[in-house]
Amino acid sequence: MKTTIHNPRQLGALPREGSTHFRVWAPHATSVAVVGEFNDWNPEAAPLQSEEGGMWAGEIKGAVAGQQYQFEITNGDQRFRKNDAYAREIHPETALSVIYADTYEWKSPGRVLPNWNELVLYELHVGTFAPSPNGSPGRFEQVIGRLPYLKNLGINAIEIMPPMAFPSERSWGYSLTDPFAVEPSYGGPDGLKALVDAAHAQGISIILDVVYNHFGPDNLDLWQYDGWNENNKGGIYFYNDHRAWTPWGENRPDYGRSEVRQYIRDNVMLWLEEFHMDGLRFDSTLFIRNTHGDNNSPETDIPEGWSLMQWLNEEIQHNFPGALSIGEDLMQNPWLTKPTAEGGAGFGAQWDSAFVHPVRRNVVTIEDRDRSMAEIASALQFRYNEDPIQRIIYSESHDEVANGKARIPQEIDPNDTQGYFARKRSTLAAGLALTTAGIPMLFEGQEFLEDGWFRDDKSVDWTKLRTFRGINRLYRDLIHLRLNRFGNTRGLTGPWTHVSHVNDHDKVIAFRRWLDGGAKDDVIVLASFTHQAFTDGYRIGLPSGGRWTIRFNSDWKGYSPDFDDVSTPDGEIEAENEAYDGFNFSGKVALPAYGLLILSQEENPEPPGEKVVDPQEAAPS
Repeated sequence: MKTTIHNPRQLGALPREGSTHFRVWAPHATSVAVVGEFNDWNPEAAPLQSEEGGMWAGEIKGAVAGQQYQFEITNGDQRFRKNDAYAREIHPETALSVIYADTYEWKSPGRVLPNWNELVLYELHVGTFAPSPNGSPGRFEQVIGRLPYLKNLGINAIEIMPPMAFPSERSWGYSLTDPFAVEPSYGGPDGLKALVDAAHAQGISIILDVVYNHFGPDNLDLWQYDGWNENNKGGIYFYNDHRAWTPWGENRPDYGRSEVRQYIRDNVMLWLEEFHMDGLRFDSTLFIRNTHGDNNSPETDIPEGWSLMQWLNEEIQHNFPGALSIGEDLMQNPWLTKPTAEGGAGFGAQWDSAFVHPVRRNVVTIEDRDRSMAEIASALQFRYNEDPIQRIIYSESHDEVANGKARIPQEIDPNDTQGYFARKRSTLAAGLALTTAGIPMLFEGQEFLEDGWFRDDKSVDWTKLRTFRGINRLYRDLIHLRLNRFGNTRGLTGPWTHVSHVNDHDKVIAFRRWLDGGAKDDVIVLASFTHQAFTDGYRIGLPSGGRWTIRFNSDWKGYSPDFDDVSTPDGEIEAENEAYDGFNFSGKVALPAYGLLILSQEENPEPPGEKVVDPQEAAPS
């Protein structure tokens, strides 16, 4: 029998030539049988044998791939049928387990994850990203059809909201019922593999969203799986005491039970081994490590939840070096991304609330006078463990545009979500995410001004791509500069950020980005949070002398015909030998209202003396 990293105990239904081997964990059962299409659902025809450790197993002849089945479990006077906890496929009409044979033939090479500092993520929800022609939820094949668009945009990694089987026609995906099965309405396991295959062929990585802070709560066969429970709670897969509580029901997995830990570990390995995922994003790690989502609260911590995350990340790096594991914790806890050897949870990166919240607040605030450049400066320079790549930075995500919140254009002006201010300030927020040190992420439709709020029954409005083709180009230009596609903004891939200019009176901020420094590397980003345009020029410090070229101006009329096109003549300035902002050089540049500028050099003559700021002196803070 084939041994796999993702299923070393060979649990579930493993098809062979003319038969299938079944194994299930049901420690409190007095008997277990397999019923299915292969035996007319007769439990007497296929009893399983008891094994050590609460396992039940047997070889059933005539059971072949594609047939539906369940386990019939007896516990004293109780008799009931359950889906296979390791079911790899779910029937789209009956929602029963299906024997699945992994026969998919991969066409593209394996993982294509670039260096983490060169990632640009795009979060999407399969059911709403590219809807089916008949109005039903979207499928993997529709996402495949949009891959060329994403590649042209510059996206090199997709983060997919959970596509595991869920109980209703539409769902965000976080109420999964069968953790090892792919939602049949999306296209099932082979459909997901086809998406990964096609994405890799385009040079696009896939990060999969996984959910281990809770299972269910609805239509959940794992619940009281073998009939046993305490306190009328979830049974063998769940805590059966106060630790069961989560915001989504009393359905937290029992992280202290070895079989449950192995179950979650096997699930992690499944997506990386068999589905060729490039990484995983762990939903709400806060509720894995703490019963009530408290930070630094020992009395409510779950130590075995923390040790589980450590083990999972060690397993990921051991078996799939370079795969990216992301924690969604949102508590700005540096221990989440510390190495496990130092006591940390070992995630490669975490969603960063220290960026998204102040940035959103300062672009949706109505009055310019209420914007805080100190908050923006802090958001730009924040980092975990002195490593800026340990944070995922964004202005929109599925959480930030739902649950009482909306897309940034909607928040800026609910009465005119396509208006001047909505366009100007939403792109300003995105511009900061795409020029700041960290791993930037966009949310589906953000790049063509999608408004409203995220719902699983409302698809992305792709007609806006035509309406706001200029805004879409703005995002594409920013992403290409971020990735140094033109060879003159290498600093945007670097780890160093130095906020050199904070003007809270005029609501202007400037910062330097660099990798090694010098021509085609040093980048200066200048951002205005005011309706005032500085048409006569705004002075900023520059790290070296010579000519500086404006590579990007968010006020260009090509992005929107009603933008003002406030710009510096010829798009270039000559650095003056006048110290400013801690630099030995400075220059004046036209700065548009709510505008963002990116400057760099083609050639950098040696300055006549030491720079005031160099890569060593301006180390990350």
